[in-house]
Amino acid sequence: MFALDAKTMQRIAPVVRRVVIVDPNPAAARLLTDLLKGFGSREVAVEGEEARVLDLAREMEPGLILTERTGPKLDGEALVRRIRRSSLSCRRAPIIMVTAEATASAIRGARDSGVHEFLRKPFTSGDLQRRIENLATKPRDWVEAVGYVGPDRRRFNSDDYAGPQKRKADKPRSGPESDEAVKDQAMRILFSALGQFDDDPPQAVRAIKQQAETLKALAVKTGDAPLAIAAAGLDTVLASGAPTKAVLTAPVQAVLKLAAPETLARAGQAAASAS
Repeated sequence: MFALDAKTMQRIAPVVRRVVIVDPNPAAARLLTDLLKGFGSREVAVEGEEARVLDLAREMEPGLILTERTGPKLDGEALVRRIRRSSLSCRRAPIIMVTAEATASAIRGARDSGVHEFLRKPFTSGDLQRRIENLATKPRDWVEAVGYVGPDRRRFNSDDYAGPQKRKADKPRSGPESDEAVKDQAMRILFSALGQFDDDPPQAVRAIKQQAETLKALAVKTGDAPLAIAAAGLDTVLASGAPTKAVLTAPVQAVLKLAAPETLARAGQAAASAS
């Protein structure tokens, strides 16, 4: 059995303590279970059907989910999207998608569904270890939008992915640049969430709430009083109950007035191309 050193075991312990494996193939699930036990997992639960996974995850609250991409009663990408858009406490838990079909379209599909890592079959224990270490040591920003919910796709960690903005060098280098990038993304998500509100109202409200919190914290950090006031006003409306699109439109637009014109232009272009 593949053995990890003590430092590695300590780094990955919070991730692997409780794990859910979604795989209709008993032999494949058993292999993953054995490997994870060797990595220090204390609880490993296996499920082969998509329909029962959310109940299992709700009961177990895993720190890691591994799912096969396809099966007789499994659509791995659809399952990931359901988890990400659910009210489960583990909705942000790292997810690794495992499949023998490692085509470019399969990798993009996995990434766009909201997974953290992609693991190609056949794999070694070292391959799995590297994926789990990535999860433990390279945390990624969370994106709470309407069209996408999951870890920042620009930082997709999979060794199989070589897409844009994967490298550390692609990140903004200075504090002000980083702050501006955070503001830019939050404003674009706010814009799209309001425009896509009718497609998924609960997720739109969740996305708007997350951006209000992000912008309020950023305004305090940077001393931006107008943004702090506008974001706090939006946050107050969100806290008043289950706000509708009509109720949210004015406070969202008050925040968007503080966005750079090019930010809204890009958001509008993205919305037009998606429609």
